[in-house]
Amino acid sequence: MSLLRRLPALGLLLSAGTLGACSLWPTVPATPAVAEVAPQSRLAAIAAAAGADDRELAVQPLRDPQVEDLRRAAARALAAGDTAEAAAALNYALLIVADDPALLQERAEVALLQREYARAETLAQRAYGAGARVGPLCRRHWATIEQARLALGQAETAADARARIDTCTVPGIQRM
Repeated sequence: MSLLRRLPALGLLLSAGTLGACSLWPTVPATPAVAEVAPQSRLAAIAAAAGADDRELAVQPLRDPQVEDLRRAAARALAAGDTAEAAAALNYALLIVADDPALLQERAEVALLQREYARAETLAQRAYGAGARVGPLCRRHWATIEQARLALGQAETAADARARIDTCTVPGIQRM
């Protein structure tokens, strides 16, 4: 009979031990929520960061006609809302000229529209590595990297990319 009297006390002791053991394992912190931003808004932020400064020299290289046809096809597909077709056209163009910074940048922006943020960042980094370190295209690269990182919830590294945008602008020559 003494065992029956101890059963409730034993149950209470086991419950307390179980609850105490729960605090031994570290809790996993919740990942911060990423604000949902429309991809078109991200592209608008990129365009705003690129800007147009009439004091800058913007060099436009001669392009392969086949690549230009593919770029126009991608633009038509985007205008029709078909990001998959635009991506396919730009991917094919990249098979022809793999290191064209403007083409890589266009493909990065399509990746943003497709919500492929890690791919957009990678393409923009490749574009920056292959292109000039100054000018509107340079600013577009870093703005794309910033937007991709923001979409991935990497606010700290996005701020670093934001700071790099300013390094793409060289003071113009003061003319009299």
